[in-house]
Amino acid sequence: MTTADPTTTRPSAATGKRLLGVEEARATILSAIAAPSPAAAEPIALDQAAGRVLARDVIAGLSMPRWPNSAMDGYALRLPDIDDDGLPISQRVAAGTAPGPLAAGTAARIFTGAPVPEGADTVVMQEHCRIDQDRLFVEKIPEAGANIRPAAEDFSREDPVLAAGTHLRPQHIALAASAGAATVHVYPRVRIALMITGDELVPPGKTLGAGQIHESNGHMLAALGAQLGADIEAIHTVPDDADATRETLARAAENADLIVTSGGASVGDCDHVRSAAEAIGELAFFGIAVKPGKPLAFGRVAGTPLLVLPGNPVSLFVTFLLFGAPLLRRLQGRSATMPEALWVPAGFEQTRTRGRADYIRVRLEDGRAVPCGGQGSGILTPTAAADGLACIPPDSTVAPGEPLAYWPMATLLD
Repeated sequence: MTTADPTTTRPSAATGKRLLGVEEARATILSAIAAPSPAAAEPIALDQAAGRVLARDVIAGLSMPRWPNSAMDGYALRLPDIDDDGLPISQRVAAGTAPGPLAAGTAARIFTGAPVPEGADTVVMQEHCRIDQDRLFVEKIPEAGANIRPAAEDFSREDPVLAAGTHLRPQHIALAASAGAATVHVYPRVRIALMITGDELVPPGKTLGAGQIHESNGHMLAALGAQLGADIEAIHTVPDDADATRETLARAAENADLIVTSGGASVGDCDHVRSAAEAIGELAFFGIAVKPGKPLAFGRVAGTPLLVLPGNPVSLFVTFLLFGAPLLRRLQGRSATMPEALWVPAGFEQTRTRGRADYIRVRLEDGRAVPCGGQGSGILTPTAAADGLACIPPDSTVAPGEPLAYWPMATLLD
């Protein structure tokens, strides 16, 4: 195998038209979406900024550290002053205090994080010292400059410490705080409208009639959007009716930044999403060479981006991770839209080739990717048990130990 995210295309058996490969489809979607304008940035308190996306660089208002400070509890001194007669202790320096200059021929008791007195060139850790009759005896002499953190070791005043486009995680919040930022400028949260189609769908907790199932896709999409930092503007449940589908799509476009639909995207008599989208909007493509999830489309309705996803729950989950999540990250202004793949050895064999890129739900066992049970597009249990997705390129076989591209769920859902 030579690639894990193929751009090859092939004709659809149903339509005879060319199906886009995964990378080509994702590139088509992302090229149609402009990143949000910095002019839309809104200031937000730092303690409310986790999970948001920076719209402006964070510039350091000070250097860190502000002054040389001790990396250890110990004694600050001049290395040439050490002698066998010991040194008197001239001052005690704790974090949060301002020491005076170090008197010649003396040492200062110092604690971690405290400013190093002017004139000291080394901190000797306390484990290498002995105190006898109020004099310091150094039992293990360090190198000059040991255990001193230099001023501006982390960053200098006016340095850009965080770039626009950064998805703010706890470590970024800490860095912004260290740089003195009480507020940051972030892009507005993306509003998603969901449209779930199907006459057979009944809310969880309701009694099921003949031929009915509990609706799960809306709950999954809402959770995916929330996990990725979006606001769910509305969830529309629509019967398999052409007029209702068109009306709901038009209504969803009014207040949302993105419309995501579930089901009704194939070519059956009860599938109306594609025709509705083409009637009141436009589609850039329909169908991709991927398993699961071939009946996927992208376009616009009244200028609002529209992502049409399959109705089978596993197909919906996988295609949202591969296409919906990158689209959402672009709308959010993130600098990265798709995580890099890792390479792990296969823990299984597949001798039957497929004409589409196959994204299988796997768990890692002894560092190898092993399928989580059945891979059918309607079987959710293995999906819930999976550690990540592994890709088998089209027209490929897999031998045990062969490297596969692998994406951990944690990175796909970030």
